[in-house]
Amino acid sequence: MSVRTTLVGATTLVLSAALAGPALAAGPAGAGAEHSATRRAVEAAVQAGVPGVTATAKDAHGTWSATAGVGNLRTGAARSADDRYRVGSITKTFVATVLLQLEAEGRLSLDDTVEKWLPGVVHGHGHDGRGITIRQLLNHTSGIYNYTADEDFGRTYFLAEGFLQHRYDTLTPAQLVAVAMKHKPDFAPGTSWNYSNTNYILAGMVIKSVTGHSYAQEITHRIIGPLHLRATSLPGTRATVPYPSSRAYSKLAQTATGPTYDVTKLNPSLASSAGEMISDSADLDRFYRALLRGDLLPPEQLKEMKTTVKIEGAPNTGYGLGLMDRTLSCGVHVWGHDGGIHGSTSSATTTADGRHALAFNFNGDWTGDSDAVVEGEFCGR
Repeated sequence: MSVRTTLVGATTLVLSAALAGPALAAGPAGAGAEHSATRRAVEAAVQAGVPGVTATAKDAHGTWSATAGVGNLRTGAARSADDRYRVGSITKTFVATVLLQLEAEGRLSLDDTVEKWLPGVVHGHGHDGRGITIRQLLNHTSGIYNYTADEDFGRTYFLAEGFLQHRYDTLTPAQLVAVAMKHKPDFAPGTSWNYSNTNYILAGMVIKSVTGHSYAQEITHRIIGPLHLRATSLPGTRATVPYPSSRAYSKLAQTATGPTYDVTKLNPSLASSAGEMISDSADLDRFYRALLRGDLLPPEQLKEMKTTVKIEGAPNTGYGLGLMDRTLSCGVHVWGHDGGIHGSTSSATTTADGRHALAFNFNGDWTGDSDAVVEGEFCGR
């Protein structure tokens, strides 16, 4: 989607032309005519420099998958339709779903203050949890500073010298929030919008305060298990990605030039409830289809989730509670979320009725047009 909803702080996704990859591998015979524009967009991403792409769509005609490029630059091994990958901020939709389920159960209100559930946590340099609600965390209107925008944090965990030294560090949610509290708020709560990963670190902490269980346990119990998402996991501090999977690559820089690093292994505690999850395209399709069909939330909570706020600079996109709303160039209305973390750029998009879903992943974080893939699938161009 057009709004940058990644975990990455110091690095920037830009377009370049490098690393042309092997020819496209398509899904079942007969699907080509219906997904030809998607295939072209996936192939174009590889021509633009993405090492490899995996994508899976689900619609009334069945399931279609395509891969392009390579999953391993050293061996030339292809990507797989079954690849598991780090989904980054797509984790946020899962976290928001759990909180909305807790609201439906009467265990919290979205209008509860952060202070009620996390006393003294949001405090310092003008931050005050007494004036911030859970709803404002989930729709990014809290004004809380984004910890991944901190320059020291960026140098340590997103640029080459720091990342290669600190890639296996374990960070606690409290430490991540503390980084944000060193800065002034971006704005007074409820007066504007700004994407802040800190909001969802706090949301995960609220889940623990309300239930006594970690957000990972609640997501597993409430969503992963019931939907049989067998490729989806919350790794905690585990540095590896389960097989089948491809390698993940990054420039670890603010440009698309320079060396390419294998960043597959990292301790995802630096993302925590803002973006630690691992999944595959089929699981993401299943999750978002179930969510939009109302299988995970009662109508009242789904309506709240789909109540969006305007995003300056993105006239066709709104942000709800961990869910983005977008009108495509052809007028098709879709819901979903994007995610970015070291070496991995992902997107999951679903029509409002949940009947048509697409999820895909680039195993590089410095190039590639993900919007073109979404437009190709839902608009045919």
